[in-house]
Amino acid sequence: MCKEIGNILYDTAASTVDKKFTYGKPGDADGYEETLYITGDGKYFIYTNGGSLSKYPYENITPIAREEVKNWMLSH
Repeated sequence: MCKEIGNILYDTAASTVDKKFTYGKPGDADGYEETLYITGDGKYFIYTNGGSLSKYPYENITPIAREEVKNWMLSH
């Protein structure tokens, strides 16, 4: 997935996975995943996607500040 936010292009195919959390089994309507990526120039973002009944029924990308990454990891 690729998304431009604030004149910055976030691309899952061109970035590196740092950490991934999966909830539920593949195909579960309420299952979802949250994946932390880092771009080549050091920007972090979270890719979310899930089943139709999950809190992420659609693919999305959300930038996250470097200072917030530790808190995000600890919350999982």
